[in-house]
Amino acid sequence: MAEAHYPEIERLLADSRALTDVPEAHGTLAGALCAASDYRFEDWLREIYAEGRASHEVRERLEALFEDTRRALSAGQMQFDVMLPGDEVPIADRASALGQWCQGFLYGLGTSPIPDADSLPDEVAEIVRDLTSITQVAVDARETDEANEQAYMELVEFVRVGAQLLFDELARFRGPSIDPAAPSPGGAALH
Repeated sequence: MAEAHYPEIERLLADSRALTDVPEAHGTLAGALCAASDYRFEDWLREIYAEGRASHEVRERLEALFEDTRRALSAGQMQFDVMLPGDEVPIADRASALGQWCQGFLYGLGTSPIPDADSLPDEVAEIVRDLTSITQVAVDARETDEANEQAYMELVEFVRVGAQLLFDELARFRGPSIDPAAPSPGGAALH
């Protein structure tokens, strides 16, 4: 799902002079949703745009992405996907995008009242530490293209599963659970 929408969201963010790119914006969204039950679409817009405002077209599409992401995480059935460029993009650029996604995720996670990573359950704290390490990911020039592709795919899967696990494990810190069928506060359901 996420890979298919990446070029469209990339174009929308670039054309509308967003403060960030797709991976970091989506990572920030996922991290904030993991950390705060009351995170709203308008909160995310303020992270993406200096004034927190976007045109109707951009706003509508980003709101759909917000709702898709919120629903996927809330469903708890590993439906969540990390928004990254497709396989047609060089591996070095995809690895960089994965690092940016993790950076955004950690930023989103840190904008909430959840406890410091060291005071979280061991499994949760370990995932946060691993995501922090992944922000520095790069292609290993000594390895074959195939080995780099394999390592990248494994990291993407780790990040995807780790984000879902964090969402599930942090539920008690963020307050009441979110009904995946209900629109977010201030948001609209997809049509």
